Amino acid sequence: MLTSVRRLFSHFLRHRSTRVTTEGTRFLFFTLAVAVAAINTGNNLFYLLLAMMLSIILMSGIMAEYCLRRLEFHRHLPDLVYAGEPVTATVVVANRKSRLPSFSLHLWDVTGKQDFDRGFTLWQLMPGASQILSYPFIATRRGRLRFDGVRVGTSFPFGLFHKKAYYPLDGSIVVAPIVRPLERTFLRDVALFGQDMSLSRKGHGSDLYNLRQYHAGDDSRSIHWLSTARTSKLMVRETEAEDQRRVTLMLSLLAPPSHEQLFEEAVSLTASMVQDLGARGYQVRLVVGEVSSPFGQGEAHLLGLMETLALCERRHPDGLESQPPSGDVSYDPEGGATILLVPWGEARTVFHGVKPDGIVSESVLQGRLHAV
Repeated sequence: MLTSVRRLFSHFLRHRSTRVTTEGTRFLFFTLAVAVAAINTGNNLFYLLLAMMLSIILMSGIMAEYCLRRLEFHRHLPDLVYAGEPVTATVVVANRKSRLPSFSLHLWDVTGKQDFDRGFTLWQLMPGASQILSYPFIATRRGRLRFDGVRVGTSFPFGLFHKKAYYPLDGSIVVAPIVRPLERTFLRDVALFGQDMSLSRKGHGSDLYNLRQYHAGDDSRSIHWLSTARTSKLMVRETEAEDQRRVTLMLSLLAPPSHEQLFEEAVSLTASMVQDLGARGYQVRLVVGEVSSPFGQGEAHLLGLMETLALCERRHPDGLESQPPSGDVSYDPEGGATILLVPWGEARTVFHGVKPDGIVSESVLQGRLHAV
């Protein structure tokens, strides 16, 4: 019984609250003084003044309540945002009352048990009307950011009380990791830790790998006539192997609590590499724990990879000595380059049986973390 009463009381406090303002406190003390004077003197003018002041208090509560009733809210959020980057959210406020307007409305975003003031004040909202409010906000960390509702308050009409009402308005947004520009030589520097010393090699494909002088036996269809005319020598174009335009990024989720910052740096670096490789025309595959994506390109594929990185969680390495790919994540040495990102432990132990072309080790991540 007591638990039910407490739950009902907390529910009421969440959905309705009233606070006496500084002006309201003075007015209440003045009303009390007039009441004492009326009782002591029996003067009818004091009773008339007291009745007027009590009616003002009553009108304040009733009119504020009517201002907060029958409001409707809709929130519009982007599907994906990046941590640390400003984005714009939109809230639509509608007054569903048929006759009475609402005055002096102030809005807060409610997330969990916190109210965030976005600086919104609607001085007047006519019956049946709606208004669109846009505001910028910055998500500070990756993950799923949830919005529970909207709290609206008013001090109308006399500013004696500040009354608030809560409107549930569920919504969520996926916050991708921080993406930073990569140095031009970063991927080649990473490849020095791997087996092929490079992310590209000549072969059959369509992208230019190199220009060199013609040798006997070269295919005449590969002659680069523009360079030939410029140098007065037969020049042929070498193309980059198509399979080397595919990159697999494998991120280890294993890290103790002491490596939380390194893990977040590894996630951020993976996101930066995904964006950089995608912009350079690579087909990118991402392996995060048991989650694996197919090779792909384009904005839709990039958004899917960013969402995977946004929602991945660190795992404690207790009892886990290796992180082999799951059954649907077969390592294909002919499927392009493979880069491992290991925020904790040895790459050979964490990714048993994988022969990488590049490794981002714990020491590399520490260097980048201190450089930021």
